[in-house]
Amino acid sequence: MNPNTAHNQQESSPRDVPATGAATLAEIAREAGVSAPTVSKVLNGRADVAAATRLRVEELLHRHGYQRRRGNSQAAPLLDLVFHELESSWAMEVIRGVENVAREEGLSVVLSESAGRLSPGQSWVDGVLARRPTGVILVLSNLDAAQQAQLTSRDIPFVVLDPAGDSGEDVPAIGATNWHGGLAATRHLLELGHRRIAMISGPSGMMCSRARIAGYRAALETAGVVYEPSLIRSGDFHHEAGYAAGLELLRLPDRPTAVFTGNDLQALGLYAAARELGLRIPDDLSVVGFDDLPIARWVGPPLTTVRQPLTEMAEAAARLVCDLARGNRPSTLRLDLATQLVERSSTAPPPASVG
Repeated sequence: MNPNTAHNQQESSPRDVPATGAATLAEIAREAGVSAPTVSKVLNGRADVAAATRLRVEELLHRHGYQRRRGNSQAAPLLDLVFHELESSWAMEVIRGVENVAREEGLSVVLSESAGRLSPGQSWVDGVLARRPTGVILVLSNLDAAQQAQLTSRDIPFVVLDPAGDSGEDVPAIGATNWHGGLAATRHLLELGHRRIAMISGPSGMMCSRARIAGYRAALETAGVVYEPSLIRSGDFHHEAGYAAGLELLRLPDRPTAVFTGNDLQALGLYAAARELGLRIPDDLSVVGFDDLPIARWVGPPLTTVRQPLTEMAEAAARLVCDLARGNRPSTLRLDLATQLVERSSTAPPPASVG
């Protein structure tokens, strides 16, 4: 069935009633001073409603805790997958995992991007309300309170994958053990004999970046190595950030002998910076990445990195949102999958002149 046709048929559907004893659609319409079909249009994401009217209705839906009944058989057979940005093989690993589950469930996947914003814009929300998918998966993003209320009132479940910030205890989320990953990466370098260990982090506003830095610091402190803020650089999760930060760190008078990067792409940028300065990996500089993207095995030298189980995380997120769509609420809404250090050829003891 064409989703748009389904939406039109549902405007006066008997399912447009609250899940519990909250206000009915008709009561909300009276309070808003509009007709019940107008409220139904707002619920269905129809564009032919004045902005002021839409806002008034949304506020009343939120205030009264309006929510459609569970088990909405009219949901479109879609999973909405929205990314913070769609520019790397990291995203492909996530897409693969969601597609694996979508095939099993007989669902299609709709991809969108929030253009670098940590919360998708209202136009994206309007599109989701119009499509009325089975569920929504947000990657490295969060919904603000108003957006959460809009999806909840339509009985559209959502799950956050690798949340950018603290999504709250009531928001379903799938992540990874980022703190343990940062600890393992730094501990590996310490065990090789490195003491001057730098870090190139991801965006400071992202929870995963902060957790990896915290793990890095914990490993240093446990080993009795002083944490030096001058050895920390932050940027985005792209090659260019690793390259620029790498040049800064490797040009220091007392340069680091090892660098832990926030992801594999930054590590590859660091590789380029080291080559430009005539440094050999791992003879002059040890490098550890994070993610274990497929390319990590094929660069020269193969990259030691922390494996983040991206495909498995995406599969878990897709299964969770499908369970929620069926009305099944798990005992815990937060799951962190284990990270694992993968040792390859980019790390070695520090140069003898340094050790």
